[in-house]
Amino acid sequence: MASQPPQADAMTEPCPTCGTETPHAVAIELRTESAGGENAAFSREPYRVATCRECGAVRVERMNDA
Repeated sequence: MASQPPQADAMTEPCPTCGTETPHAVAIELRTESAGGENAAFSREPYRVATCRECGAVRVERMNDA
């Protein structure tokens, strides 16, 4: 597979699956950590989601580990 130049709207970062720096689509998502109940609305945490545009590998990282 030929390597493509990074796109203007993609961040370049290391991909452990590809083994090199590749363009990634990066987003921040609010995810609910509680399975349910009355406190589920208050258990949302921000996560950084990076998807490799070369191989499709997804890495998810919790933003605030307090």
